[in-house]
Amino acid sequence: NRSKNYTKCFSFIPGFCTLNRCPVIKIEIYSSLLCPFCYRAKTLLKQKGINFFEIDVDKNPLARREMIQRANGRTSVPQIFLNDIGIGGSDDLADLEASGKLDRLLLSEEC
Repeated sequence: NRSKNYTKCFSFIPGFCTLNRCPVIKIEIYSSLLCPFCYRAKTLLKQKGINFFEIDVDKNPLARREMIQRANGRTSVPQIFLNDIGIGGSDDLADLEASGKLDRLLLSEEC
């Protein structure tokens, strides 16, 4: 369970994505305040109108440990999870977007 004191929800279109009005899948981003890669990943999702939860690892050492465990030992931020499956960091998210796979992942949920 994640404490609300270090989790922020960014809801641009509550309950919906802009892609086809399907329910949004759960997206979590473990991030750090001064991380340019975190900013890049969050900006990409915001530009697409996608909801996500940001978990600040600077303010909570338990969140950092949780991230490392969930990310199979990766310690860098951001670490991004779609429906509890790690997709990696900012470069991985950008690669998914460039290849068109990000939209397919987001549309894979039942409508």
